[in-house]
Amino acid sequence: MGANSSSISELPENEYLQKLSGSEPISENDPFWNQLLSFSFTTPTNSADLKLLEEATISVCKSLVEKNPRTGNLGSLIKVFLSRTKELKISAECQNHLFIWQAHNALFIICCLLKVFISQMSEEELQLHFTYEEKAGPSSYGTECEDLIEELLCCLIQLIVEIPLLYPCQHTDSNWWKWLCSWYRGRYSGGVTSALGYAVRDITYSISLEAVTTLIVFLSCQLFHKEILRESIIHRYLMHGRCLPYTSRLVKTLLYNFIRQERSPPPGAHVFQQQTDGGGLLYGIASGVATGLWTVFTLGGVGSKSSAQLEQCSPLASQSLLLLLVLANLTDAPDIPNPYRQAIMSFKNTQDNTAFSSSNPHAFQINFNSLYTALCEQQKSDQATLLLYMLLHQNSNMRTYVLARTDIENLVLPILEILYHVEERNSHHVYMALIILLILTEDDGFNRSIHEVILKNITWYAERVLTEISLGSLLILVVIRTIQYNMTRTRDKYLHTNCLAALANMSAQFRSLHQYAAQRIISLFSLLSKKHNKVLEQATQSLRGSLGSNDSPLPDYAQDLNVIEEVIRMMLEIINSCLTNSLHHNPNLVYALLYKRDLFEQFRTHPSFQDIMQNIDLVISFFSSRLEQAGAELSVERVLEIIKQGAVALPKDRLRKFPELKFKYVEEEQPEEFFIPYVWSLVYNSAVALYWNPRDIQLFTMDSG
Repeated sequence: MGANSSSISELPENEYLQKLSGSEPISENDPFWNQLLSFSFTTPTNSADLKLLEEATISVCKSLVEKNPRTGNLGSLIKVFLSRTKELKISAECQNHLFIWQAHNALFIICCLLKVFISQMSEEELQLHFTYEEKAGPSSYGTECEDLIEELLCCLIQLIVEIPLLYPCQHTDSNWWKWLCSWYRGRYSGGVTSALGYAVRDITYSISLEAVTTLIVFLSCQLFHKEILRESIIHRYLMHGRCLPYTSRLVKTLLYNFIRQERSPPPGAHVFQQQTDGGGLLYGIASGVATGLWTVFTLGGVGSKSSAQLEQCSPLASQSLLLLLVLANLTDAPDIPNPYRQAIMSFKNTQDNTAFSSSNPHAFQINFNSLYTALCEQQKSDQATLLLYMLLHQNSNMRTYVLARTDIENLVLPILEILYHVEERNSHHVYMALIILLILTEDDGFNRSIHEVILKNITWYAERVLTEISLGSLLILVVIRTIQYNMTRTRDKYLHTNCLAALANMSAQFRSLHQYAAQRIISLFSLLSKKHNKVLEQATQSLRGSLGSNDSPLPDYAQDLNVIEEVIRMMLEIINSCLTNSLHHNPNLVYALLYKRDLFEQFRTHPSFQDIMQNIDLVISFFSSRLEQAGAELSVERVLEIIKQGAVALPKDRLRKFPELKFKYVEEEQPEEFFIPYVWSLVYNSAVALYWNPRDIQLFTMDSG
């Protein structure tokens, strides 16, 4: 660091960092901080450089860990940062000092140091390092005993919620704007609003991003524990005391950061000329410094994004979403539920004028239309899908709003694409997409409306050209494809169960099924039937072969048969539900059923299926009789015409009534055991410009991310 640094490899030998981590205490009033915080070096652009920065930081940290109990230099650095941010927020008249740059650079150093500290020591040891005080000279920060961790956490939250991402013609009445306009006029000619607006936006973007990143680092202690942290010092600070009143504002700001998807400023877009005061101390940032610094704000997760993708993404939006997911999935405190989750569960639409419940102090309002649009556009990422799941599952206001949308296809189609490309997705992302569909299909209005939405040319569906198909039929096709993939590859019972539950919820409202969707329903039943016969044959052969031998135990074919028969029964119930509730709306399903009627013969007398087969057998017999009466050599069109006529004539009272098929998603007990490792795997793989040594990670295995 400091004006003379030029590369990451030189950081361990840098004179300013050596002094920071050395044996001499440094007063927070020392001019040294102005030199340290005017650093310039080539910042990381790839995973190798990020690893190099990590290694360079470790060498500085080892020395700082050893010397800090005597020098208190970590505390002095944090106090310098806190003082810069205080000046930043209250100084509208100070025209010679760009406090925001020094605040940003101080925070960047703190974040790098904290990341190593947290990975190498317990929270109790970390807390001790925040209590050591410098021994040199009087302190301008105050003589009272300050809890620096709480002070720093609270300051970071305030930076996120109080610093706006300014634009031309916005916030012109704020002290921030007046101060920067005054500063700018003294140095440049030309229009202040147009030129300065973008510069202001760039520097506020940088400090906001660094504050979000540092909060993630503060919470990263979970990465280095196999068990879920339920008693954490950092969690306690965030859920109590000075941080608690900011809960709803922080959640709201992070959501709006995600909604806005602001692109990172281009390198060099915010260059300020170097300035010195009368004492010769460097307060500005040279253009080379600025250009170097900004590289770090356009990085993706380690090896996770190409440069082309980086140009299209918003680091602040991505990092804010990750922080939001981490906060929302913190475990409850012993005395209060997680306030961040409470805020997510209860926020309302800006157009909702009903009063907030007095029992929830963390409620707020947000623009649901903007949030819905962002969710539709961002579903390619695990993070956005997980956020959508949380909102649909936990926030009844948002769920009601989504289900009332008349453009629901904008949300459902990206979810279907996730499931369609199941081979390319991690299993957690597929689970979340599937559970979202299950939650949506709990609503009868949704199940009806999706068959009224007609789609044209679904280009990503490769098995068959779909020039025109309803959203409902496409949903059925994709879910059935997921089941078939699971049967041949992963064989995950949980996936089967949720796929079938979604189909079951929809079955009573099946309308005008596309002929291909109807065919795939019967084809899936055919596949299950063949699998059932194969396992039954294997069980029989195994039993015969074992009659004269006591050498080895029999394979558990009974369990395999039981699972397959459960799935077969569910498929029969889905077909039966459609026939009893909407037969006249689905001639294509009746056609497919008749075409493959021999498949069902073996199940008529099977004790597990006799009851549910009664209606299906009745429908097959009724329509087969009418087709026989119509003669041979019937065209497809003539068969469908006979089916439509017969649907009106079929006496409905002859169909046995069964309980309505309805399944509701319920989270497993202790859902944190699934969600916390999942969220942190997303942070590990996707966080902007953050690298952790994979050998240090304890929470999950490295192939689970």
